[in-house]
Amino acid sequence: MDLPQLETRRLILRRFTRQDIDALYAILSDKEVNTFLPWFPVTSMEEAERFYEERFAASDGKPQAHNYAVCRKEDNIPIGYVTVKADDSYDLGYGLRKEFWHQGIATEAARAVVEQAGREGIPYITATHDVNNPRSGAVMRRVGMQYQYSYEELVQPKNQLVTFRLYQKNLDGACGRVFRRYWECSRVHFIESF
Repeated sequence: MDLPQLETRRLILRRFTRQDIDALYAILSDKEVNTFLPWFPVTSMEEAERFYEERFAASDGKPQAHNYAVCRKEDNIPIGYVTVKADDSYDLGYGLRKEFWHQGIATEAARAVVEQAGREGIPYITATHDVNNPRSGAVMRRVGMQYQYSYEELVQPKNQLVTFRLYQKNLDGACGRVFRRYWECSRVHFIESF
C-alpha cells in the first residue's frame, strides 16, 4: 500500500526519502529529543542513514505501515515524525525537534495520522509514554486516546526499567476492547487513578 501524503493547516505529512537524511539527523541526534525514546541519539550521518534504512525505508510497501515525516508547509523539510507500527499493537509514536515543541505540532500531526489509520480500517491505535514524560500523554489525550493501564518494561538497548502508561483509541467503534499484550507480558502492571 502506498503511503498517502496528508495535509493539515500547518503541515505536510509524507514519506521520508533519502534526501531527508540531514533533517533526520537533526531530529535523531538531539539528546533531549531522544530522552524518552527507546534508542540512543545518533552520533553520525551514517547512523542516521542506517536508522532511515531500518525503520523507514524497510517498511515501505508493507500493509498498514505508517512512517510519516512531519514537515512545515513553508519548506517541506522534516522537523519530526509520526509512526504507526504494522503489528497488532498499532502503536503510535512521534518525535519532534525541540525548537518546535509546545506549538501543538505533535498533536496536529498525530491527529491526522490517526484519522488516516481509521479511514484505512485499522481497528484501534495504542500509544505508550514513560510516566516521567507526561507531555507525551497529553498529546495522546488530545487525539482522543484514553488511558488503559500502566506496566513496567526493561527497555533495550538503554537497559532502563521504565513504567509506561498505555493509551488506546478504538477506531472501529468497538467499546471495551483493550490491547492486553503489554499487561500480560509484564509482571508489574496496574491501573492508576488520576
